[in-house]
Amino acid sequence: MCATHHPSSHILCPQCDLLVALPALQDGHKAACPRCGTTLVTQWESPRQRPTAYAIAALFMLLLANLFPFINMKVAGITSEVTLLEIPGVMFSEDYSSLGAFFMLFVQAVPALCLLSILLLVNQVNLPDRLKRGLARLLFQLKSWGMAEIFLAGVLVSFVKLMAYGDIGVGSSFLPWCLFCLLQLRAFQCVDRRWLWDDIAPMPVIDQTLKPGVAGINQGLRSCPCCTAIVPADQLICPRCETKGYIRKRHSLQWTIALLLTSIMLYLPANLLPIMVTELLGSKYPSTILAGVILLWNEGSFPVAMVIFIASIMVPTLKMLAIAWLCWDAKGHGDRDSERMHLIYEVVEFVGRWSMIDVFVIAVLSALVRMGALMNIYPAIGAIMFAFVVILTMFAAMTFDPRLSWDRASDSTHEESSEHGK
Repeated sequence: MCATHHPSSHILCPQCDLLVALPALQDGHKAACPRCGTTLVTQWESPRQRPTAYAIAALFMLLLANLFPFINMKVAGITSEVTLLEIPGVMFSEDYSSLGAFFMLFVQAVPALCLLSILLLVNQVNLPDRLKRGLARLLFQLKSWGMAEIFLAGVLVSFVKLMAYGDIGVGSSFLPWCLFCLLQLRAFQCVDRRWLWDDIAPMPVIDQTLKPGVAGINQGLRSCPCCTAIVPADQLICPRCETKGYIRKRHSLQWTIALLLTSIMLYLPANLLPIMVTELLGSKYPSTILAGVILLWNEGSFPVAMVIFIASIMVPTLKMLAIAWLCWDAKGHGDRDSERMHLIYEVVEFVGRWSMIDVFVIAVLSALVRMGALMNIYPAIGAIMFAFVVILTMFAAMTFDPRLSWDRASDSTHEESSEHGK
């Protein structure tokens, strides 16, 4: 008998809205949605000890990475050295406060705050219930905005760019930063959303029959976007996490299209205007994103040129086209191929952050190349516009509701069943 009144053993897939009965999982195993393949629950071995160890080690490495010199450069006998905290300082001093704020927020503050939240929540620290719920909401909303590993990739690209001008070296904090990037990713991976919320508060009971294999919208049910609790569709406030939600994201397509159009309007000047200015022996040489790619290619740095071209030109362009395609499909056009739309949406979500790599390259170059009359590098207005393009496209992907594509597939199946029944 598939009917039950106990939602603790069921979950609504956040991507396709299918109600799934969860099996008993052994350590190291996960449950995936049978329709779209999305990972629903992961059963980790030592679910408290593992994320705690990774989070503590990551925070310790973050502290070490901020205490010592990060990278250095030597040109014509002049040595320039920079710490991690000096990088945003240069942005603030050059009147590019937004770039400095982006660095502090995405590279340092967000990962550190998420790691602290993990430590407090998985170890059941005695906190007020409202604070626990707030930390859990913050953790799962912010963790995708942490960009420590993207900054590290930007540093490596900066090395290749600067090798043509002088000798590049790493400081004492470079290795701790590399370890921090790996450890914080592992800490996030070892925390399962459903397990953590079950640890904070029990799943609310639903006074109706649950039918696995049927979409929640067809049963009058919705999934809480924050804690995964199953609640009646007409109940706006989740009784467990107190998050307001709807059976589908309100005005999802309108918000997504508005953010997409705004990012397109900024994308053109972001590519036409210079993103940085190189001052060499008193002469200034502005550089656009495409000009930087061409320069690297002409110098023989083909892999780095390809990385910058893919991350800064190809990915944003394809991402905007993909979001437009998703909206077009969700509006009722196309072939109703929900599996393909789901794959496109997953790719868009994954690659979106990596376009920030060029912004971080500029931040590193601007902070490190400070050599008086010999050579200096400054950020330019194009870098700010490009950063906003990346952020807006990330928001556009977040506001899009992927379940709309699966709703079309369900409607198509229902129509076909009705026709066969006639």
